Amino acid sequence: MTLAGRHALVTGGGRGIGRAIATALKMQGARVSIIGRDATVLQDAVATEAADAFAICDVRDEAAVAASVAELAEAQPFDIVVANAGAVETGPFTRSNAERFRRMSEINLIGTVNAFHAVLPGMLERGHGRLIAIASTAGHRGYAYVSAYAAAKHAVIGLVRSLALETARAGVTVNAVCPGYADTDMVAAGLDTITAKTGVSREQALAEMVKANPQGRLIAPDEVAAAILYLCGPGSASVTGQSMLINGGEF
Repeated sequence: MTLAGRHALVTGGGRGIGRAIATALKMQGARVSIIGRDATVLQDAVATEAADAFAICDVRDEAAVAASVAELAEAQPFDIVVANAGAVETGPFTRSNAERFRRMSEINLIGTVNAFHAVLPGMLERGHGRLIAIASTAGHRGYAYVSAYAAAKHAVIGLVRSLALETARAGVTVNAVCPGYADTDMVAAGLDTITAKTGVSREQALAEMVKANPQGRLIAPDEVAAAILYLCGPGSASVTGQSMLINGGEF
């Protein structure tokens, strides 16, 4: 497979799963642009050839996303968009106020909406496009102490399924990829929080985190990137409105 001639955008593409996706797309010949909030991380991604260009942008800001996309698309219109930027906050529901739910919705759902809004008109005009949201197994099932995050990720999957129906005959596919707990900075920070709050060892915290995964391990970012490559390739033209679970067999 080659993605030569395609231009891909990855939000949150400077680190973790986003960087793995950007790198994989670039290795397959795509031009890759990334957006995020950390200039140092984005610059490093371009310097190490994980991406070709970047823009500093908060995906929660609709106008900023539109402006960044317009700037990056001057080189070439976007054929692929991976809405990867996200965040998680933990805590029992009784301590998760409406503001926490708003924050989780803004970064995980509205960030995806803003990215898709910025590129979809051009894709429809050209009759081709791949829109992919990085959701989560939390978009399929509930987990204790992440109700706000799970609610937002459920919403992302609902967005994907609905938008796929609107674009089904337009040459644009819309899908979600849903990893389980992955080997990323975000999960590492979560482990730090658990050990600090509970006093358990990091090994115990990790074992508890992955116990629902029958393989008993964290998901590698490269495994998520491999799914993205499939969804961007010509063999997936009939795959739309789907939510691909990458979770070691967890149900």
